[in-house]
Amino acid sequence: MILDRNLKWEVIVHYTWKSMLYYLLLSVVVYLLHDYFEVLQLHLPFSTLTALSTALAIFLGFKNSNAYERWWEARQIWGQLVNSSRSWARQVLTMIIPTDEQDAELVRKLQHRMVYRHLAFVHGLRVFLRKPKPYNSTKQEEIFEETNEYTDTVAFLPKEEYEAFWHKNNPPNFLLNVQGDDLRKAFERGWLSDYRFVQLEQTLVEFNNIQGRSERIKNTPFPRQYSFFSRVFVFIHASLLPFVFVEEIGWASIPVSVIISFVFLCLDLLGERMEDPFENRLEDVPLTQLSLSIETNLKEHWGDKNFPQAKDLKKGVML
Repeated sequence: MILDRNLKWEVIVHYTWKSMLYYLLLSVVVYLLHDYFEVLQLHLPFSTLTALSTALAIFLGFKNSNAYERWWEARQIWGQLVNSSRSWARQVLTMIIPTDEQDAELVRKLQHRMVYRHLAFVHGLRVFLRKPKPYNSTKQEEIFEETNEYTDTVAFLPKEEYEAFWHKNNPPNFLLNVQGDDLRKAFERGWLSDYRFVQLEQTLVEFNNIQGRSERIKNTPFPRQYSFFSRVFVFIHASLLPFVFVEEIGWASIPVSVIISFVFLCLDLLGERMEDPFENRLEDVPLTQLSLSIETNLKEHWGDKNFPQAKDLKKGVML
């Protein structure tokens, strides 16, 4: 997630230079053919551009609004994960109660295992969501990419459990199933009453819902007709600009056409870059920082002072 109020021009150029080069060359060629060589006498009325610009602005505004709704829903989902994680740690520590002093050490080990297994779930879900989609053929930008491996969960799981975990098709869901097994065993040993067992199970169901909602956004692409036609319309609009302005303002049509094209291109890119919030890119929901925040909260709840180090901002981006 970008935090700097002012975007760096190197980032903007990184995404726009190819299109802007085309718009610049087209404007220069149209001007030269019209004024110097007097070959091109095609002139489009300004009203044509006005109608097209208005329609395109409405279309891009609709697209960007829906793209932002996807991004904001993803942020709300992970905000709920932060809250539910804190509730989970509190419930595990206060509701799982040993029946006698002999069981106290076993209960303490179980509580530790369940709290830290949840940290593995959080980091595992982050990695699971940031894995590339099969239909995403674009190469991710290495300069903004954050390390995204299941090895981040090694410290929270026993060796045998970790080996089983990362080989699964859906590793986070596997951990929720293991948590459920431990809850059942605690209930069978009398460490949980019926009511407390139901409360903890409901929290696990909430984690399932959070994962499912995240997967829905991850695996359901923004309608491709919006992305495709927005690019086509922006291209058509930018290609017509020089033909509208060259007759009226001459050489000034070059910078004017390029500037207007740049505005509509950026509007199109805004929606395109926000529509998939779990792709490990600079505009995405900051899953790494949220995961570290949950880890810090739960370790503090347990009494572990070995807090994770906050990630430094990379080029003004929270990962």
